[in-house]
Amino acid sequence: MKLSRRLVPDVTTLQAFECAARHGSFTQAATELNLTQSAVSRQIKDLESQLGVLLFERVRQRVILSDAGQKFLPEVRRLLNQSEELMVRAMASARSESTLSIASLPTFGSRWLMPRLPDFLKQHPGTVVNIASRSQPFDFEEQNFDLAIHYGQPVWAHATCSYLCSEVIIPVASPALMAACAMSDPQELEDKPLLHLATRPKMWAQWCEANGLDIKSAYRGNRFDQFSMVIEAAAAGLGIALLPRYLIEQELAQGRLCILFDRPMQTENNYYLVVPEGKLENPVSLAFRAWITNQV
Repeated sequence: MKLSRRLVPDVTTLQAFECAARHGSFTQAATELNLTQSAVSRQIKDLESQLGVLLFERVRQRVILSDAGQKFLPEVRRLLNQSEELMVRAMASARSESTLSIASLPTFGSRWLMPRLPDFLKQHPGTVVNIASRSQPFDFEEQNFDLAIHYGQPVWAHATCSYLCSEVIIPVASPALMAACAMSDPQELEDKPLLHLATRPKMWAQWCEANGLDIKSAYRGNRFDQFSMVIEAAAAGLGIALLPRYLIEQELAQGRLCILFDRPMQTENNYYLVVPEGKLENPVSLAFRAWITNQV
């Protein structure tokens, strides 16, 4: 789609607007931007003329955002941040042979992918990897990633999902809590502190059902919005957690966490590699997909 030059804003003008809004002063904005006060005032005036709305109201010696300015400011900051990120990525990859941008689930990225990533980079010297956390599907046309690691069902608009692995959940606790509870039967979980992942509130109930248990407290307990927080809470002795085995390899090996009952449960969703339609044949993306599949 061809862009209209008349509608594309000048970045320096947007910087002047954001700076004036932050300081509530054209004079202070001019000082920060190393411009004259009249230059900043002229940039704001040109922007207001382009938009057809007043962005500031003049009150005594200060300028205050109008209603239109308050609505406009978050989008301007988002655009300026994206512009800065674009330049930083371009500068970082300027001397590299290839660049790979990956969107990963936060805990999967930090706990499973990071320890293994040096092996991929060793096999592909000169490759620069950009990894960002994303918990939910997004539009590849708006966010420029080469691939994503997704947990759920193999459904993603304008992209292809390839099966990566299933997920096996196990009940774990700290050695101290296990010693204090001294449980021999899963039914004894009824009055024990359970830890929950906020995005999967039914996980304990599903595990109990799979094991034929009638535990009324399956929904009670402290909640956390990331697996990494649940892991640390369990290791600190706050309660018993259901966690994917692959995320706690290190804790199990070090003895920070112990398996409470050898009753694993496979979840109904799986992990997938997601590749946007236009990047299916990207050489570095193909290399990463082959490497991570082999790792799994």
